[in-house]
Amino acid sequence: MGQRPALLVLDLINEIVHPEGKYGADGYERQVAERGVLGNAARAIEGARAAGIPVIYVVVGFSEGYPEWPAGSPIFKIAKEDGRIQLGTWATEVHESVKPAPGEPVIAKHRISPFYGTGLDLLLRNQGIDTLLLTGVSTDMVILATARDAHDRDYAVEVLEDATAADGPEMHEAALKVIGRCAKITTVDEALKADR
Repeated sequence: MGQRPALLVLDLINEIVHPEGKYGADGYERQVAERGVLGNAARAIEGARAAGIPVIYVVVGFSEGYPEWPAGSPIFKIAKEDGRIQLGTWATEVHESVKPAPGEPVIAKHRISPFYGTGLDLLLRNQGIDTLLLTGVSTDMVILATARDAHDRDYAVEVLEDATAADGPEMHEAALKVIGRCAKITTVDEALKADR
């Protein structure tokens, strides 16, 4: 861990990780439950807060009418068609089990990477952050994109593997192999142990 880490909680929103969420019903919620992602992310958040490590939330979504929606994106195609991930609704609220504390920032993004078109990099640099601890869903999308983009911005990156999931175990494992080329793969307990 570097001199100044931050914990990023990425896309742990109702639409994706809740059983009643539309993406959740597509398989994400099952993997999140089987892997204990919400419980592990909650432990990471609690540990970060206790250690004075900033916790920053990122949620994916689009404004009413989907003005930011990328028409040519195969990933986001279904979002507009099916009325998914609309900002300001239950769908894009952070799941109750890992919700932000008062004063913890929540950044809305309109693409896979939390750096694209957001103020995340400025927020991190203003706090002197040099290391990012990543939790969230999904491993093959936001975790991979964040790890790569953060690497290219000269942050050290650690992926808390037990606090991440994809829509299936094969995709999760494949993504971790790719991510491991530019980031450290670790666990909640290892990343947040007191003697680091």
